[in-house]
Amino acid sequence: QVQLVESGGGLVQAGGSLRLSCAASGSIFRINDMGWYRRAPGKQRELVASITRGATTKYTDSVKGRFTVSRDNAKNTVYLLADSLKPEDTAVYYCHARAQRSSWIAEDDYWGQGTQVTVSS
Repeated sequence: QVQLVESGGGLVQAGGSLRLSCAASGSIFRINDMGWYRRAPGKQRELVASITRGATTKYTDSVKGRFTVSRDNAKNTVYLLADSLKPEDTAVYYCHARAQRSSWIAEDDYWGQGTQVTVSS
């Protein structure tokens, strides 16, 4: 199995910054896409940012220019630097990885347990 462990959430004032980290461990052959999703109260989960193994990134429109996703392939870790935070960024943030456990097993989706980010106005 593949485990994802997030860290770095918390309470921050509007305009502040947070850095989220997510480390993957377990039986890993290769991690392809990694990224971050979030679920705000009363809303559906949405993609925040993703990054391919080759470092191609994608962001949802509401965070472009404020959030930066990056990864360290050697450490199987993905990061999210969230700047200029707004109250509407308040949500549980989930780490996601699409990984293969071996070369003969198709890739599968794995999720972290979630970390709360609360932005006060």
